[in-house]
Amino acid sequence: MYRPLHRFVIAMRVFVIAMRGRFCALVCCWLLLATSNARLDAGSGPENVLLVVNRRSTNSLTIANHYQQLRQIPPGNVLTLAWDPKVEATDVATFRKEILLPILRAIEQRRLGPQIDYVVYSSDFPTMIDIDGDIKSFYDAGANFEQPAWYLKLDPKAEWPKPLTKVASITGLTYLWQPAAVGNPAYVDLRANGYAREGDSSLGFSSSMNFGPKGEVLPPGAMGRRFLLSVMLGVTAGRGNSLQEVIEYLQRSTAADGTFPRGTIYYCENDNIRSRARDAGFPTAVRQLKSLGVEAELIRGLLPSKKDDVQGAMVGAESFQWQTSGSKILPGAICEHFTSFGGDLRAGAGQTPLSEWLRYGAAGSSGTVTEPFAIKDKFPLPCIHVHYARGCTLAEAFYQSVAGPYQLLIVGDPLCRPWANIPLVSVSGVKRRATVRGVITLTASAKFPKDSAVDRFELFVDELRYAVCKPGEPIVLDTAALADGYHELRVVAVEAGPIATRGRTVLPVFTANHGRSIELSVDPQPKVSDDAVLAIAANSPGSSEIVIMQDCRLLGKIPGESGKLQIPAAALGLGPARIRAVGVVEGKPQQYVWAEPVTVEVSPRQTTGKKVLSASGSQP
Repeated sequence: MYRPLHRFVIAMRVFVIAMRGRFCALVCCWLLLATSNARLDAGSGPENVLLVVNRRSTNSLTIANHYQQLRQIPPGNVLTLAWDPKVEATDVATFRKEILLPILRAIEQRRLGPQIDYVVYSSDFPTMIDIDGDIKSFYDAGANFEQPAWYLKLDPKAEWPKPLTKVASITGLTYLWQPAAVGNPAYVDLRANGYAREGDSSLGFSSSMNFGPKGEVLPPGAMGRRFLLSVMLGVTAGRGNSLQEVIEYLQRSTAADGTFPRGTIYYCENDNIRSRARDAGFPTAVRQLKSLGVEAELIRGLLPSKKDDVQGAMVGAESFQWQTSGSKILPGAICEHFTSFGGDLRAGAGQTPLSEWLRYGAAGSSGTVTEPFAIKDKFPLPCIHVHYARGCTLAEAFYQSVAGPYQLLIVGDPLCRPWANIPLVSVSGVKRRATVRGVITLTASAKFPKDSAVDRFELFVDELRYAVCKPGEPIVLDTAALADGYHELRVVAVEAGPIATRGRTVLPVFTANHGRSIELSVDPQPKVSDDAVLAIAANSPGSSEIVIMQDCRLLGKIPGESGKLQIPAAALGLGPARIRAVGVVEGKPQQYVWAEPVTVEVSPRQTTGKKVLSASGSQP
């Protein structure tokens, strides 16, 4: 830890006592929900992602549409919030009220607490959070304590330490959700991240893990630090990337999964303080990578020069122009640079932004959103590439390598995993698109590209985990407990070992136990211009109303058992938009019936010249 800050951070840990009653009911409820079904294991995939979308932003909707399809994220794991896309920075109270707490409520209300490990923002959310309000509340509470001995210990140095600058990133505060949710500025602790670890070992992540003060994983039920991996898929405002660039690098990163790439990780060493802050760890990381069979080089200079195999880069530089390097970034690469304002993506900000790496093909990058004072605990350490090469996801690799992430903005594909040993899953007992009744029994098996074994299989029905079994054990599902109609059975194989790599197969089925039916049609489809109006028709005999949604976002309701809605195609965002319908019988959830979703491909209206994916403006 940055030593002059130590006593100050101890005081902030005590501050949480003074916050009792503020937001604690929600946070405690969420904790109990997750802990009561705590996973004693690690490893994550799309079924463990909450994808957060700004419904007022066409760019945000568009990026989410593509990412959901690329990564097979369940519709029930998509949350839409309303945020002014022109607002790139906000205060911590507004962030808590309008973004963080609604996310935690949604996880609780949807019964997703035991399985959500990632909170992934699409785009057009505030990247910079002013935390001065929490700091002032901390001081006010300290002054009013009946026995303020802990506060007085700060004298005569009670002034806020200058290196703990008062702007946080949205991904950092979301990751450190426990103190952030209750307004406790202990999230600035430069050892706040108990999941961080040196490159000697790597660990797949689970939000149910409790971490002790030294980063140890505590036994189930113990009270410790818990986290939620958080990454932003893209920033399209200011100095960010174009919409087209974001879609392309997400497509590249998805295709990189499990490819065991043969490129080289480059650690660039120079005399700049931005390099010297981390370069002591370069030789060890190079040795560890080579022991894993991954090429790595320690080179002198600002950037890799004329290299066509950049599988990763760690750079210390204020400014650079990648195109002058003559080098090529390969799919799945993590590339980032240590500098003060790499995560400040507002127009007119100084220094090269993290978006430069993504523009030229990186799967992920990061940067601090304000002056970090060259404190290495605020940045990824060289072991980030070691964790990644062991098979961790991009988000796992980032957060295992940064001790104090409150100011670090991470952008890219959180699920990218080029070196993961991904199992190929097979299931017997049900066929795709089968109509099923009563009890069905599934048997799962899996094969790995490299020698390994399955620890367990998990069955998800739609977005919810339904059952867990060991290899060779049957999975029994009583379909009569489900609403009639369309469902997705997702069988996930989890690899034995600390990384717990996951693979899956998704089987669409139709249940028919309660005599219910529904039909959904969308016109025009499957392709539509964004200036068109969609006519959505549904018929469900016996329903009191039919609810029409894009994923879990309400588009409208049809009263009675049949009718039509008209929805502007532009309201869905561009790309593959999934429309769902459920026939409702008031007061009888088991009598609901789900239609097979319809996916429409929304394209930008034709203009003269080359057709380019683009979007701008706000949604109503």
